[in-house]
Amino acid sequence: MIKPLSGESWKPLQFPGWKHLRKQYALSSSGRVASYTDSVQEDGKLLNGSLTTGYKTLNLHRPGNNGTLYIHREIARLFLKKASTKHRYVIHVNHNKTDNSVKNLKWSTLEEMIEHQQSSPAKVAYKKIQANRATGLKLNASQVRSIKKTLSSKKRTLTIRQLAEKYGVSEMTMYRIKSGENWAKVK
Repeated sequence: MIKPLSGESWKPLQFPGWKHLRKQYALSSSGRVASYTDSVQEDGKLLNGSLTTGYKTLNLHRPGNNGTLYIHREIARLFLKKASTKHRYVIHVNHNKTDNSVKNLKWSTLEEMIEHQQSSPAKVAYKKIQANRATGLKLNASQVRSIKKTLSSKKRTLTIRQLAEKYGVSEMTMYRIKSGENWAKVK
């Protein structure tokens, strides 16, 4: 028996092959997962699931379709309406991948998802650490100044490929320096 939470509602989880399983599964608006035989409230058992890259998952061995179900995606599918067909991604509003309550989930477009990921506290902290890192780098600040000066010169004779070879880095690194994605603090 599962003790209900205030305002919580349960919906059955249906997916290809669900009828062939011994137990049935349900998801709640609070982000909980349960298996049951007759009724979630009467004989339901709460499941923890697994973690896959930080997301809660349910690994079900279904006939002909062994796979992982991402709980946040399934809860969004059951409880939230998509604004358009472009809204194919589910984001966690508070950036906590294990908080799968309906109020914390939102359908988003690819652009919205990328913007949301970039504003994550973990990503912001990582960027700050990377910006202040001084060891383990292929280039130093004076080399980057020289590269930026060369890249911005109207009389440049070296191609980006040649410049990359000269400094022993990839062409992509050069493009990232040029766009300001890398080494933005060096002027």
